[in-house]
Amino acid sequence: MKPTITVSSLDAERLETLIANLPPEESAHHDGLLEEIARAKVVEPQDMPPGVVTMNSTVRFQIDEPAEQFCLTLSYPKDMPQIDDGISVLTPIGTALLGLSVGDSIDWPRRDGHLVKVRLLEVLFQPERAGQYFR
Repeated sequence: MKPTITVSSLDAERLETLIANLPPEESAHHDGLLEEIARAKVVEPQDMPPGVVTMNSTVRFQIDEPAEQFCLTLSYPKDMPQIDDGISVLTPIGTALLGLSVGDSIDWPRRDGHLVKVRLLEVLFQPERAGQYFR
């Protein structure tokens, strides 16, 4: 069972627009992101709980098989060239991270079809927590 996720109204709007503007051959690969947004609890940015992954959040997470930890910033594709530690929300792991709360885990399909368990360990920076509601 997938954990409950929370997404800001601003992130939901921006991500839906991003996917709508992708070329048709690319947008079909991102149905999972649209499904995540559709099932999310959507809140206003100023009402976002502090331990939730939002866009531009820097997080520490773990994947199983192989067991590895990462510290990365969930990013929009257009911002990736400027972010050294970024992970695009359009990647399978990026989509899996969106909206998770600290301690949550989710099984998510990799591009090769195998499932990977993603566990959120810590939110190191969240724009909403820092008062950056429109970043």
